[in-house]
Amino acid sequence: MNGNQIIELVAALLILLGSIMSVISAFGIIRLPDVYTRSHAATKSSTLAVLMSLLGAFVYFWIHDGIISVRILLGIFFVFLTAPVSGHLITRAAYRSKVPLADTSTEDALKEVLFPDEKIKANS
Repeated sequence: MNGNQIIELVAALLILLGSIMSVISAFGIIRLPDVYTRSHAATKSSTLAVLMSLLGAFVYFWIHDGIISVRILLGIFFVFLTAPVSGHLITRAAYRSKVPLADTSTEDALKEVLFPDEKIKANS
C-alpha cells in the first residue's frame, strides 16, 4: 500500500464515520423527549456528520484528482455558520412560545428571567 491509497482509505473512513454520525443524529431526533433535546441532536451531531463527510470528500478529491475544492470548503464553513444559529433560534422560538419541557427536566432557569410576570401570578 502506498501513501495515496492510505490517504484514500482515511478519506473513506471519514465518510463512513460521517454516515454513522448521521444515523446517530437521526436516532437522537426520533428518540429524545422534547424539542430542546431534539434540537441539540439535530445541530451538534449532524454538524459533526456533515464535517466528517465533507472533509472525507475534500481529502479524496485532493489526493486522488489533485483538486482543492473551494465548494467543499465553503460547504463546511456555511454548515458551521448556519447549523448552530438555526438550532439556537428554533430552540429560542420554542421556549418563547412556551413549549413545555420534558417531564424529566428538573429546572427551568430561564423562566424567572424571561417570564417574571408568571412568577408573581403563581405566588398570588
